[in-house]
Amino acid sequence: MNRTIAAISTGQAPGGIGVVRISGPEAFSIAEQVFQAKSGKKLGELSGYQAAMGGIFDSAGEKLDDCVALVFRAPKSYTGEDVVELSCHGGLYITRLVLEEVLSAGALPAGRGEFTRRAFLNGKLDLAQAESVMELIGAQGRQAARLALAGTGGILSKKLDGLIEELKTLASHLAAWADFPEEDVEEVTGQEMEEVLGRVEATLQHLLAGFEKGRMYREGLRTVIAGRPNVGKSTLMNLLAGRERSIVTPYPGTTRDVVEESVSLAGVPLLLADTAGLRSTSDPVEEIGVAAARQRVRSAQLVLAVFDSSRELDREDRELMESLRDVPAIAVVNKIDLPCLLDVDLIRSRFPHYVELSAGQGKGAEDLEAALACLLGTENFEPGDGGLFTQRQRSAAARALDGVKQGKEALSLGMTLDAVTVCVEDSLSALYELTGQRVSDEIVNQVFEQFCVGK
Repeated sequence: MNRTIAAISTGQAPGGIGVVRISGPEAFSIAEQVFQAKSGKKLGELSGYQAAMGGIFDSAGEKLDDCVALVFRAPKSYTGEDVVELSCHGGLYITRLVLEEVLSAGALPAGRGEFTRRAFLNGKLDLAQAESVMELIGAQGRQAARLALAGTGGILSKKLDGLIEELKTLASHLAAWADFPEEDVEEVTGQEMEEVLGRVEATLQHLLAGFEKGRMYREGLRTVIAGRPNVGKSTLMNLLAGRERSIVTPYPGTTRDVVEESVSLAGVPLLLADTAGLRSTSDPVEEIGVAAARQRVRSAQLVLAVFDSSRELDREDRELMESLRDVPAIAVVNKIDLPCLLDVDLIRSRFPHYVELSAGQGKGAEDLEAALACLLGTENFEPGDGGLFTQRQRSAAARALDGVKQGKEALSLGMTLDAVTVCVEDSLSALYELTGQRVSDEIVNQVFEQFCVGK
């Protein structure tokens, strides 16, 4: 970690500002080779959290761009090292040119996530917090961002630290009582152990139960809008997308291919697919679209089953209802602005989650949002409370829970306290791996390989 690294820390697209970040023991001296402040001051003379206005110059002294240099001094920086951030105009060519000059001045190209990796290795954040940084960057909605932000703020880590402290205290007490029987060490009672293990078990179960809900916010749900022709599927798609995404006509068979759009509903990203109307057809092209629609329904994580309030149920409607018996679905009764001919009671009896709306008039999206929250059980889910958000964390938490359960079982079977101690230590080991207090280089590498360069 004694090398000085640099990378572009803004997106690889034109923008107002492009940032080149430099971190390491030679950050100031390298930056001074390419940056000249208008004040004439060297960057090394500035205190931390100060900025200087100036310009970027190449080795021949030619000015390349105006620039603002921000100085962060170790250990009070993101990485815990000396850091300089050069903010220039955000054209791709200019930003890359600035990076080339910085590398020519002696910096080495940063690897994936290397700035955050250094923050982890320098004790600025633990491994769970480091993972939340990447989750925050990739957040697709408000709730996912809140969950990741809670992680960067250490809310999850504080919960885990509390569990670790309880188990450490219990393990230490058990070891002292077993190893030094001649000393006046108070015996650990079965009730005390049950209470500690019970509290840890409850917290871990709560964290694991929230993982799937958190994953919905992060990854979204593959969602299909299905129904017979002309029930308003494409109009619903456009309503949720907030724009004309699907072609809408009064003619059956208009939608022949799957039209996809990412939308957010109830804070959950939906990978929405508008499909061809489900019906028998002699048109070979439409039949391909209908087959694709049926396949999408079978593989969907959520189906919005659309029915036309102004028409009686027909064979295609009933077949759709039958096909969704084991699929998470919301019945969407559309066109409620027209006289109702639909057997609404039958629809209600088949679908626990039901909503009425008029997609054409832009009414009812709020009710659909509430129905989705009810179906997913997210009404009372609070991302700001912190939770698990990667498969690595989930696996470690599950192993910690197994250790606690085995410890409780050992107690109930009347096994020796040594056996309980082994279970407690197994659980501790899994929690240490989760936070990164004791973790292999291989796991650390796997975590930071998921990052982008520059963060």
